[in-house]
Amino acid sequence: MRILISLFSSSTLIDLLSFSRRLHTKISPFSTLIHHKPSPAMAASEDSLRRALAEKQSSIESQGNTVRALKASNAEKATVDEAIEKLNALKLDKSVMEKQLQAAVNGNGPDGSVNKEAFRQAVVNTLERRLFYIPSFKIYRGVAGLYDYGPPGCAVKSNVLSFWRQHFVLEENMLEVDCPCVTPEVVLKASGHVDKFTDLMVKDEKTGTCYRADHLLKDFCNEKIQKDLSISAEKAAELKHVLAILDDLSAEELGAKIKEYGITAPDTKNPLSDPYPFNLMFQTSIGPSGLSPGYMRPETAQGIFVNFKDLYYYNGNKLPFAAAQIGQAFRNEISPRQGLLRVREFTLAEIEHFVDPEYKSHPKYSEVADLEFLMFPRELQISAQSAKKIQLCEAVSKGIVNNETLGYFIGRVYLFLTRLGIDKDRLRFRQHLANEMAHYAADCWDAEIESSYGWIECVGIADRSAYDLHAHSEKSGVPLVAQEKFSEPKEVEKLVIAPVKKELGLAFKGNQKKVVEALEAMNEKEALDMKASLETKGEVEFYVCTLGENVTIKKNMVSISKEKKKEHQRTFTPSVIEPSFGIGRIIYCLYEHSFYMRPSKAGDEQLNVFRFPPLVAPIKCTVFPLVQNQQYEDVAKIISKSLTAAGISHKIDITGTSIGKRYARTDELGVPFAITVDSISSVTIRERDSKDQIRVDVEEAAPVVKSVTDGHKTWADVWANFPHHSSGSVED
Repeated sequence: MRILISLFSSSTLIDLLSFSRRLHTKISPFSTLIHHKPSPAMAASEDSLRRALAEKQSSIESQGNTVRALKASNAEKATVDEAIEKLNALKLDKSVMEKQLQAAVNGNGPDGSVNKEAFRQAVVNTLERRLFYIPSFKIYRGVAGLYDYGPPGCAVKSNVLSFWRQHFVLEENMLEVDCPCVTPEVVLKASGHVDKFTDLMVKDEKTGTCYRADHLLKDFCNEKIQKDLSISAEKAAELKHVLAILDDLSAEELGAKIKEYGITAPDTKNPLSDPYPFNLMFQTSIGPSGLSPGYMRPETAQGIFVNFKDLYYYNGNKLPFAAAQIGQAFRNEISPRQGLLRVREFTLAEIEHFVDPEYKSHPKYSEVADLEFLMFPRELQISAQSAKKIQLCEAVSKGIVNNETLGYFIGRVYLFLTRLGIDKDRLRFRQHLANEMAHYAADCWDAEIESSYGWIECVGIADRSAYDLHAHSEKSGVPLVAQEKFSEPKEVEKLVIAPVKKELGLAFKGNQKKVVEALEAMNEKEALDMKASLETKGEVEFYVCTLGENVTIKKNMVSISKEKKKEHQRTFTPSVIEPSFGIGRIIYCLYEHSFYMRPSKAGDEQLNVFRFPPLVAPIKCTVFPLVQNQQYEDVAKIISKSLTAAGISHKIDITGTSIGKRYARTDELGVPFAITVDSISSVTIRERDSKDQIRVDVEEAAPVVKSVTDGHKTWADVWANFPHHSSGSVED
């Protein structure tokens, strides 16, 4: 299918074509468009333009007063005309400066040549028209945040997940599990999701419509910065600072900013309520009685954590090992938007790599240590610098990345994404700032991919320490631990926590068991802190998660000491390194990175192309008889059977449509190769992006395509080994 010029206004089309040409020539279209933090040079340029524009406006007002004064005093016509000419020149200068400022703010070229909205519109229109994905329940006007994958979208997703399994599960001998989507409340209570998995929400005070509070503030700031060219440099700097600290604002601070800026409901302009937390999990009940509450899981990881004991046994009681899971997750987003990037049901692929907290080296780290790619450590973010290329071994050796195992998975994620077709120049690894990380985390990095929406977090790679296993051990009473056996007994200083059950029974009666379990589950720091408080104060407040409340522990209720013992093994709670992949986000970014437009041979139309690598292309090959001819159709069917036997997805098209139009249709689906039957003994194979063609014997067609799609050969290899074919006018 083709996009006709008439679909767009002339100015939009010029923007779009210019944008597409930059994509096709592999110039990163967004490298200067959207930054997590502006570079100092860009910020200085924007600031100076805003100041110059303010001065120009002041000059215009002054000159306008001069013109009015001259007219009022009946000055000579020549003098008035000269003053008006000067005023018009100032206005013209202002108009030019406004365009420059608009370009600086939006990241466009000085001529406005890059229009990310027009590009995004072309991508999304193509994806929906060719049924990669569409809004769910479309005939009933759809539901925000829910999408259906059509045939090509399903194929791309299947190929991405297949490669994920090959790249991670098979390569690392991971243990794959598949756990239920419905999760009992007690599990998510232990993990903290019931209490803390929230976003701040505001309501339209008259209609009750709900909005995510930080999104409203973010949209207001971006709108003012990008479209209100009259604001001062100081005001722009203030709004940018708000954007930078947005994630750190409390409910009270967020509400204060909304009131300060006079932000109202977008649809009605009605006043908004104060922000309040909204839990993002879908709640349900398990069984008909309604007495067993549950939730649709917001992530897949908890299913792995609660199965740790059995997985550890299955692995021969050995560490390290990794468990993996692919599955659906659910989040009841307040105001879903940005297509596949923020949805209410989505596919996650998560890995939990369990490791001894004292030994976080990795045996295969050397395989990725020399990789160099864009990294954005917190020091660069704090100093308002841009991401820069850093060699992974340097980042680990300098302590920028906390440990080898975390570094190894960062490297493996980089290889996974770039082999899928993500542009390495629009991929960066951003380290979480200290205020972004959970208190228990040792280090966290996000793989962010640049799209028309900005930098999008697509993979999180976190060293979560032992928090999750500790939490489930405490809540369930089942120790989720590992052992290291010593070759010889070792004398170790052991923490001994001895609850005095008689005293605890008198104080807590039926809750005695839960208090005892909570005391025994304390880690060393918690226990020693309690010991110190009991010795100085005689009592201490202690939170028992199974009760969901604090209790008062007195000195006579527990004995805490350290004793020297000989041990034959060490028992510990493993740390976990967690790479978590948002598959839908990765796929959408892949769509944008793969999309470009090129003119038809006649030059009267622009044709859409998805530059998918064969690895993820929804269809690997198409088979076309050049013309409607029974002999050619028979050959096409023979080739189709060979492709099927070789396991190559393909499509056969024996319609009478011109071969050029059939090529264009399959290019728009991202099909990398097309076999054209133009004789009964040999055929041509066309490569999508170069449009180059080779000629091979009929029986060689399937093996050649398979060798390239399986990655055993490149197109350059087969181009060098087979006769070339000139397409002539077939693509007109």
